[in-house]
Amino acid sequence: MEARQISHHVFFILLAATVRSQVNPEMCRYPLGMTGGQIEDEDISASSQWSESTAARFGRLDLDNGDGDGAWCPDIMSEPDGLKEYLQVDLRSLHFITLVGTQGRHADGMGNEFAQRYRIKYSRDGSNWVGWHDRKGRQVIEGNRNAYDVVLKDLEPPIIARFVRFMPVTDHSMIVCMRVELYGCEWLDGLVSYSIPDGHQMIYRGLDVYFNDSVYDGASAERLTKGLGQLTDGTWGLDDFLHSHIYSMWPGYDYVGWSNKSFPKGYVETIFEFDHVRNFTSMKVHCNNMFSRGARMFRQASCYFRSGSDWEADPVIFRPTVDRQNQGARFITVPLGDRTASAIKCRFHFSDLWMLFSEVAFQSGSAVYNTSLTPRKSGHPTNTLPGDDPTHKVDDSNTRILIGCLVAIIAILLAIIVIILWRQVWQKMLEKASRRILDDELTARLAVQTRAFSSHHSSLSSEEGGSTSNSTYERIFPLCADYQEPSRLIRKLPEFAQSTEHLGPSTSCRALATSGSDGAPHYAEADIISLQESMDSSTYSITAVSMNLFAGTDSSMREFPRHKLTFKEKLGEGQFGEVHLCEAEGMQDFLDESIEGNNESPLLVAVKTLREDANKNARNDFLKEIRIMSRLRDPNIVRLLAVCVDTDPLCMITEYMENGDLNQFLCSLRLKEAADEDKAEEEEKEGNSMASYSKLIGMAVQIASGMKYLSSLNFVHRDLATRNCLVGKNHTIKIADFGMSRNLYRGDYYRIQGRAVLPIRWMSWESILLGKFTMASDVWAFGVTLWEILTLCKEQPYSQLSDEQVIENTGEFFRDQGKQVYLPKPPCCPDGVYNDLMLSCWRRNAKQRPSFHDIHTQLMESLA
Repeated sequence: MEARQISHHVFFILLAATVRSQVNPEMCRYPLGMTGGQIEDEDISASSQWSESTAARFGRLDLDNGDGDGAWCPDIMSEPDGLKEYLQVDLRSLHFITLVGTQGRHADGMGNEFAQRYRIKYSRDGSNWVGWHDRKGRQVIEGNRNAYDVVLKDLEPPIIARFVRFMPVTDHSMIVCMRVELYGCEWLDGLVSYSIPDGHQMIYRGLDVYFNDSVYDGASAERLTKGLGQLTDGTWGLDDFLHSHIYSMWPGYDYVGWSNKSFPKGYVETIFEFDHVRNFTSMKVHCNNMFSRGARMFRQASCYFRSGSDWEADPVIFRPTVDRQNQGARFITVPLGDRTASAIKCRFHFSDLWMLFSEVAFQSGSAVYNTSLTPRKSGHPTNTLPGDDPTHKVDDSNTRILIGCLVAIIAILLAIIVIILWRQVWQKMLEKASRRILDDELTARLAVQTRAFSSHHSSLSSEEGGSTSNSTYERIFPLCADYQEPSRLIRKLPEFAQSTEHLGPSTSCRALATSGSDGAPHYAEADIISLQESMDSSTYSITAVSMNLFAGTDSSMREFPRHKLTFKEKLGEGQFGEVHLCEAEGMQDFLDESIEGNNESPLLVAVKTLREDANKNARNDFLKEIRIMSRLRDPNIVRLLAVCVDTDPLCMITEYMENGDLNQFLCSLRLKEAADEDKAEEEEKEGNSMASYSKLIGMAVQIASGMKYLSSLNFVHRDLATRNCLVGKNHTIKIADFGMSRNLYRGDYYRIQGRAVLPIRWMSWESILLGKFTMASDVWAFGVTLWEILTLCKEQPYSQLSDEQVIENTGEFFRDQGKQVYLPKPPCCPDGVYNDLMLSCWRRNAKQRPSFHDIHTQLMESLA
């Protein structure tokens, strides 16, 4: 049995080394060497220079070694568009570039020149140049506003290039200077272009769905040639092709797709060109499989190879297993049989009316992306060798390196086997300890952290006082160590340590105190700690949730048989676990009661699992979450039904609401005018997509009721939004939060300085700037949630503002000079509800915001 477990561990390790072949834009954000010196002076050139002391080699970000005047400055700008002057960087090989940084010239106070705006051009071969533009066609990038600060800009979409040019755009009478850095990783696919037919348009129930490759950078005619685009941008399409990862883009945006009506031969021909002859192992194609709408994965792939001028006659033919049950999009791996070629021509055969692709990646030899490494801080050390660079490509043709890698893998596997055996011995010893001892240990540790944290804030409170400069906010509240001004928060540094597929660690004072050395807990994850306001001061301390949560005899849930759970669909994924939709056989009998709104058997449930490799802190947090959820009993809170904790992986089983989350439910509705509310309710009963104002307020009443219950327990939710509310039969609303995000809502979260992924559009100003999460900040989020409900979630909050502008707006709330921007009144919202309730939730002073008891009462009165 132990040998089988060891073999399984070895298999998954080898599998993990092979599946990460496609680039991940969220992890591919390493500085490429302008600051650290890996890019040589000879690889930096320019169209002109103002003087010898402002030559191209001085255009390195954050680097001013006293040699020269500290930046590249072109000759006097001759044209307003700046199309002739440029600073060029040669990366020596193809790179996937996701981020650029710019800075002006300071020169120890002697200079004050910077580029307010600029364009970017790039090339893969040095002769054919392409002008970058964002997903909406805009070419000009907003640059610096002073000569000191570094301004980082995400390239959306990212680019694949060897040569990059920065081209300042400014008034011809103005002298500009620039220092730059590029961020990304090496493009190991070696793919330099693909040729495909132009995508088609689908009309689905009166909705125009466009499957064109809108970011393709080659020639566009009936066929797309000599370029790269959405099939290599690192973004995978969602299961439902009508939705997109990119906020506000049109339906079908993530996919390139074709209808079989335009292809009489029954297949789509694609040609992939590479930088040199390679030995190909496999090709991975991300396909949509929503066959209920006529889109299905390909039936057959026939791939031909070319090393010289002619295509080889014998193709590799692959027929994937047809999935007629699961409509989820997925990667299909096409084995290429270690064939050698510099170009591949693949014919993908239709198996339904539509065929949709969102990503294509290749494995050749050992060329895989090293996305598991911890990203570096800003800039490489100047003494870093090329071999130490995490973006450096290993030459897979070098036999000695290959042998060394194999020896290292064998040594690692042996070490893993020893660790597994040693861990099993310790587990047997630890099984003898009771869970009560573990609970006492955790309680004692939390008490020590509480005293330490209270002492820390007391010292901060005693030190503050006096006035502040114009550049720093006045210290009205005691600040924790991670206080950030908006101008700092907006600088999204490329030092990400976690995947964006989960909600990141909290930046609250609470998270700092509980994180330990293993990292902060998940933001928005329900755990045993909550913030409470002290009775004698405005400081915040860490306290356990009311002791009545620990009291009683039902401290643990009943163990549900694992074999009675049947996997249906993955709902979300986090750093330490996943959430699945499952069928639970016999759950009604197991609970000896009927679950409201669910009488059928088996019962659909949501199962949150903890990965077996999760660290001790994650396991403790998971057990604490079970402990607190087992005591939450409210009609408007999702209920914990059972657990599976006898063996790994640990699981908790909760209710699943058949109508999904409230955000998607409301998106599918349309509002009925007030004069016709009676008719609207009749149409609702008949199943039509209609909602009345009273029905919407009824939903808000249920959410307020659930939050009133949580606030009575001093429980802070921290991520209240329609996406975290579930809808059951008869429009029953229940508050949920699995501590994990779904790809569908990735655009609702904003990554701040590589530490956290935060729902800033729902957060109070003190949560963003001061890291304080309280019941009052939940009230703020409820106001935004109410706004979502009354607008039927047709747009994102503050949709007219960028993420950076939303953060700047929190600074206006702090200054309280009347310049802050509020969410507008929804068309169907009465003035009384907007002015007396919604705006009161967004009051600057947290103590002046209403309680959830007051909110619930006021909403009930508005229904009367």
